[in-house]
Amino acid sequence: MVITPTLSYLLSSSPQCYFAAVDMAVSLPESTNPTTTTQNSEESFSSCPFKLQKPPHLTDYLPDLKSYTNPLDNNPFYHPTDGFYLTHSDIILRQIIIDLSGTFSSGASQFVYHRAGPRQQIFFDPSSTRVAIVTCGGLCPGMNTVIRELVVGLWELYGVRQIYGIVAGYRGFYSREPTELNPKLVHDWHKKGGTVLETSRGGFDLHKIVDSIQSRGFNQVYIIGGDGTLRGAVKIFDEICRRKLNIGVAAIPKTVDNDVGIIDKSFGFQTAVEMAQQAINAAYVEAESAVNGIGLVKLMGRSTGHIALYATLSSRDVDCCLIPETEFYLEGKGGLFEFLEKRLKENGHAVLVVAEGAGQDMIPRTDAQKKERDESGNPVFLDVGAWLKSELRNWWSRDHPNDLFTVKYIDPTYMIRAVPANAMDNLYCTLLAHSAIHGVMAGYTGFVCGPINGNYAYIPLKEVAEAKNEVNVMDHKWAWVRSVTNQPDFVRK
Repeated sequence: MVITPTLSYLLSSSPQCYFAAVDMAVSLPESTNPTTTTQNSEESFSSCPFKLQKPPHLTDYLPDLKSYTNPLDNNPFYHPTDGFYLTHSDIILRQIIIDLSGTFSSGASQFVYHRAGPRQQIFFDPSSTRVAIVTCGGLCPGMNTVIRELVVGLWELYGVRQIYGIVAGYRGFYSREPTELNPKLVHDWHKKGGTVLETSRGGFDLHKIVDSIQSRGFNQVYIIGGDGTLRGAVKIFDEICRRKLNIGVAAIPKTVDNDVGIIDKSFGFQTAVEMAQQAINAAYVEAESAVNGIGLVKLMGRSTGHIALYATLSSRDVDCCLIPETEFYLEGKGGLFEFLEKRLKENGHAVLVVAEGAGQDMIPRTDAQKKERDESGNPVFLDVGAWLKSELRNWWSRDHPNDLFTVKYIDPTYMIRAVPANAMDNLYCTLLAHSAIHGVMAGYTGFVCGPINGNYAYIPLKEVAEAKNEVNVMDHKWAWVRSVTNQPDFVRK
C-alpha cells in the first residue's frame, strides 16, 4: 500500500486514525451507495480530531439514482490500476501546520475534505448527458482555458457529446440561445484572453435560470465566476435541490484578486502578478528619470491586497505597498508623506503601489456615491490612484513650492485581466476543469473544486461562497513586504 502525504500525517499523529482510514479504503467498495459510504466514513472519523466537510451528492435526495461503470476503464489513454480511482476515504487536511505544544488554538485543523479525482462509479450516462458552461463577472486570465478543458475533458474522458456554452453570463440562460461546443471549436481558446462565451454582471433571476436549465434538458452545469457568482450558484443549487432535479452543479472560482477563501489560490492570479511587473517597471523608469519623481501604480484588489503584495515582493523596486487590510495616513509623523519625503531625499525617486480597495474610507465622497452599487451589488469604489496623485501634488506644492516634482500614475487594471493565462495558470486551469468533471460525473453537486495545501479537493459550495482570503498582516509575508520596502506600519503613536 502506498501511504499518501495525507494519510502519512494520520499515521504520524495518530496511528488509530490512520488505520481507521485504511480500513475504510479496504472495506468500503465503490459500488456501495455513496450516502451510506460517507456515513460510514464519518463514523470512522468520529473518534479522531477531524470533521469531514463532505460535498452534497445527488443521492442525498435521489437515493435510487442509477450508477454506471466509469468509462475510463475502456479509455485507450488510461490504464486504471489499483489506487487509480479515489474512494470516500481519500481525504485532504485543511490545516497541515499543527502546534503540538497546545499553546495556540488549532482553528480549522479538524476540517478534512474529499480528494478530487475519478471514481469507479459514475451517476450520469454520457450518451444522455447535456452540459451547460457559463462564465460570469469580470474578466480574468485563464477563463477560456477552463472552458476549453471542460469541453475537451468531457468529450475525451467521458464521451459526452452534448456540451453548450451559455452566452453573456447568468442572463444568458433565459435571454440567449446556447452555443454548441466541441473540441475542434475550442482548440485554441487557451491562447486568447477574456472569455469567448462573453460575460456580464447582474442578470441573476433565479427562477428563470433554473426553469431554463430544466426546460433545455441540462443535467450538468459548470459555473465559472467570483464571489458574487458563487453566491448565485448556491441559490441555483438550492433551488435544484428543492425541485429534486437530477442536475449536478459545480463551480470553478474565478477571481484575479485571489480573494476566494479555503483554496490555495484562484486561477489567473499568477498571470496577474507577472503582468503587474511590467507596470511597476515602467513606474520605476519614469520615477528614476525625473527630479523628485514618484511612480504610482494601482493594482487590482478590492478587498484583498494579494496582487499588490506579491508584485511588490517580486519586483524589489517598490518603496511602499498599500493594501485594503491595513490603514494608512498621509500627514504627520510616521505618515506616508514623511516617508516619501525621506525616500526622495535619499534616492531622488520612489515607487508606490496601491491596491484599488486601499484607503477608500479616506477619499471624500457624496452621499449618493456612498450608496452607489455596481450590477453585482458591490460598492462602487472611487479611484484611489487618482486621489493619491492629487494629494501628493498638493502636499509637495504646499511644502516644497520651489522644487521640481513629478508623479506618474499607471493603472494597468484592464491590461492585466485581459491577457491570456501564462503557462502555470494554463496548467492549473486544466487541473481545475478535470477535477470538476470527475466530481460531477461521480454524482457530487453543489461543490467547488480547488487545491488545498497542493492537493485538489471537493469543497461544499456554500462554505467557499462565505469564505474570504484576506492578507494576514500578522504573518511572515507581510513582514517580508515591510522588510523589502522599509515602509512604516502607519500606526499612530
